[in-house]
Amino acid sequence: MSDEFELDTDDLKRRMDGAIANLRTEFASLRTGRASSSMLEPVMVDAYGAQTPINQVGTVNVPEPRMVTINVWDKGLVGKVEKAIRESGLGINPQLNGTIIMLPIPELNEERRRELTKVAGSYAESARVSVRNLRRDGMDQIKKAKANGLSEDNQKFWESEVQDLTDSYIKKIDEQLETKQAEIMQV
Repeated sequence: MSDEFELDTDDLKRRMDGAIANLRTEFASLRTGRASSSMLEPVMVDAYGAQTPINQVGTVNVPEPRMVTINVWDKGLVGKVEKAIRESGLGINPQLNGTIIMLPIPELNEERRRELTKVAGSYAESARVSVRNLRRDGMDQIKKAKANGLSEDNQKFWESEVQDLTDSYIKKIDEQLETKQAEIMQV
């Protein structure tokens, strides 16, 4: 039994991919001064007695770099969609045009850009912590196997596998952070 231990690296990769996917979702919600339909994903509308995502009550389009439009399908929901956007904390002032809500995206000032890069940094740090926690889980599995008779050579092999996997995911997080911060700071 001692040398039959095999760490489930696929499970570790899948869980680390989850941390990266979560980071991408958090980054998508950061406003960069450019219009993006993903910036409305966290906004929920009180429609038909339930909290509903905006993309389920209308069509979200980006007709130009600094404009998002929402074509609300039900005229009765236009006011509720407008209210949800105003109260969302996005800092966008919706303009009504019939059943179409236009969202002009204002330029970000330098101070706001710096704040957003710090927020992006904190999101990235949370993702790094998640990956490191998964590394610790993997190392704990190896220690248990060592207690059950895993050879020292195999222990070193699996520890280096887990460390290499962790390093590669930390590098991916850092690259995504650099890209996002460059996008935020771009005028």
